[in-house]
Amino acid sequence: MAKIYSRIYLLPKLWAALFESPTTGGYPFEPLQLPSGFRGKVMMNTALCTGCGLCVRDCPAFALVITRSGKKSFRIAHDPARCAYCGQCATSCHRGAIYLTNDFNPATDCYQDLLEVLVECDLPTKEPAMDK
Repeated sequence: MAKIYSRIYLLPKLWAALFESPTTGGYPFEPLQLPSGFRGKVMMNTALCTGCGLCVRDCPAFALVITRSGKKSFRIAHDPARCAYCGQCATSCHRGAIYLTNDFNPATDCYQDLLEVLVECDLPTKEPAMDK
């Protein structure tokens, strides 16, 4: 009896699924409409970044890496393959230097092409003038 009831229950749902119009968008033929809260590519405003490392420290997916070669020399790299696009890096940055855009990361078959250097700051250190 349960099998007959389950089949009778499914008939209207099957009928509706067969004859309803598709609910997908017209993506290949129309531009893709992204929602306003979509988080895509991670970008950095190099003028605002001081290299404090808060974004790197708070990234839950370890997608950001900071490399320091001096007190004021640093490089922040982003690995989109590891990124969860949660926006925690943008939330952690007190200066608003890092943000997420609506852009897609391009597809590639080489992993090294995905890695992106967001900011590279190599400030020369002031050397004291030597008097002879």
